[in-house]
Amino acid sequence: MSALLKIRSQRDQMSAIERRIGDFILDNAHLLRDYSSQQLANALEISQSSVVKFSQKLGYKGYPDLKYAIGEDIARGDGGNHDPAHESDGNGDRHAALAEALWQAKANAEQETRLLNPPDSLDAIAETIRSARTVFVIGLGQDSIAARGFTLRLSQVGILAVYHFDPALMPTSLANANHEDVLMVFSEHGKRAALCELSRLFRHRVGKVVSITRHSANPLRAQADLALLVSAHDERSHIEQLLYHSALQHLLDMVFVLLCEHVGERLQLLDRNAARMRQLLET
Repeated sequence: MSALLKIRSQRDQMSAIERRIGDFILDNAHLLRDYSSQQLANALEISQSSVVKFSQKLGYKGYPDLKYAIGEDIARGDGGNHDPAHESDGNGDRHAALAEALWQAKANAEQETRLLNPPDSLDAIAETIRSARTVFVIGLGQDSIAARGFTLRLSQVGILAVYHFDPALMPTSLANANHEDVLMVFSEHGKRAALCELSRLFRHRVGKVVSITRHSANPLRAQADLALLVSAHDERSHIEQLLYHSALQHLLDMVFVLLCEHVGERLQLLDRNAARMRQLLET
């Protein structure tokens, strides 16, 4: 596992000082080779021993080993700043380089996301959905794409799932909900006030809430009983969005596979529904 990936995946378990060190390294990875442990400590106004302990907590002998590992990450293009667009003159080579870099960035985002969602957490979410009477799903804007797609997948395996696109109208639909129901809220940054309030009310009066957000401290995640976390980082905004949606889709696919894995009836139902769809499309 790359050093930068370790820092991102373990950030939630770090102390305040460790998070300051980690955030500084993530933001200045390309400059780290010019920093000694004392210079890094001075920049953050902390002790040199804190930098050494941080390195050792990540599994390195000391700061020099951590700095060397980060240098290797950057050389491989894991630092999030690699742009292959200008590395070759021929269009064919350029396209191949772009495709390879994008694939690698997506793979890194999916790996980080997988580390942030341990098996026990995914199993708990899958079981919560599997045992729910009704799964209510909501997502606004770009989040609605993944929310609607996941709702459709749930329906295909016989899980009663209801997609909503307007939090103002949702309370009417929830009037008959009970403690056996689940609310899944898709919100990349988890800061939409309407969704946070809806989640709070649902959790307090009805059933469980599952949030799907970025790996960040946000109000929606704080309101949820269970959380799916997505990690995707790149200085280029258009690339970062691609990484986020790729990692999110991979995570949702994993939950869907878990839902089907131990229940043969669901797979049979999925096959029957697929056959019906093919029949409708061919007639």
